[in-house]
Amino acid sequence: MASPQPLAGLKNIAPYIGGESEITGFDRIVKLASNEGAFGPSPKTLEAINAIGNDFHRYPDGDCNELRELISERNNLPKDNIICSAGSDELISLLCRSYAGPGDEILYSAHGFAMYPIYGRTVGADIVAAPENGITVDVDQLLAHVTEKTRLLFIANPNNPTGTYIPKSEVQRLIDGLSKDVLLVLDSAYAEFVDREDFSNGAEFVTANENVVMLRTFSKIYGMGGLRLGWGYAPDEVIDILNRMRSPFNVAYPAMVAGVAAIQDDEFLKMSQEHNIKWLKWTTDSIRDLGLEVPDSVCNFVIVRFPEDKGTNATAESADVFLKSKGIIVRRLGGYGLPDALRISIGLEDEMKIVVEALAEFVGK
Repeated sequence: MASPQPLAGLKNIAPYIGGESEITGFDRIVKLASNEGAFGPSPKTLEAINAIGNDFHRYPDGDCNELRELISERNNLPKDNIICSAGSDELISLLCRSYAGPGDEILYSAHGFAMYPIYGRTVGADIVAAPENGITVDVDQLLAHVTEKTRLLFIANPNNPTGTYIPKSEVQRLIDGLSKDVLLVLDSAYAEFVDREDFSNGAEFVTANENVVMLRTFSKIYGMGGLRLGWGYAPDEVIDILNRMRSPFNVAYPAMVAGVAAIQDDEFLKMSQEHNIKWLKWTTDSIRDLGLEVPDSVCNFVIVRFPEDKGTNATAESADVFLKSKGIIVRRLGGYGLPDALRISIGLEDEMKIVVEALAEFVGK
């Protein structure tokens, strides 16, 4: 029997699968699978949301003027080149829809964020993954994989799920080697966590070039993943196209109000950064002391690598099963080409101690 048919290739897309959230049979779940902010939203953010419950029937400001003004002031960027979105995911989708199609190529780094290839396939583009060097973006490999069909190049810096980053000198080298008709998207979702002098969140490269876009989010350090709020900074022509492509009222009113409160809460931001610096180091050192491999990370998570030898019981798969038996949820990375690894978010102090104690029991320490 005949039926409506979707566009070619859509049925071949594997939907994104987020980190697990529940395990039955436990009074408390330690969820460290999705890199969510350790403290959740700030008290000022919650207060702002609670104050507007009677206004949810009103449409929001479709241009997010107040929030864009604050983002502009806080980051010293022109307001007219800032766009707000339903999470930075929406901007990834809009960029793919706006700049690529069937026969075009979208390039990204092999262990990059899973939504780049997913959104790329929705527009019929061919997806090209450039190999990495030690789970770190390799500029030479990226440039070597650029062809005349390349339209978009996505890199997360720092990268999810590996936690690694490339310095601004390498970003500049990448830009210098790119054709000006290739749009480079610098996804800086974890920029607020980075404490390195040679790191750039990408804004300076947008200002200096016509083919670079920076993406940011409120989902991570601001603890607002459930509200879906992101923003981008782009050159004039790109921002014009994105505003033509986005839906009207694409940012929900509660998210907009929450963002206005969150971005002004400097005390909460500083506390979150200091907490992450302390417990990122503690977690890394503690798990390494167990004899497990933990690559350096600049984000609010670490990855732990286990032996790939199936003859041993200490695999990433068996470790994940063991942690779940303790009520602890982390993220397996097989879908990112890292079947030997688990990603563990930096949560509260007691949560990090619980997961390290469980790993110590797992390895018999």
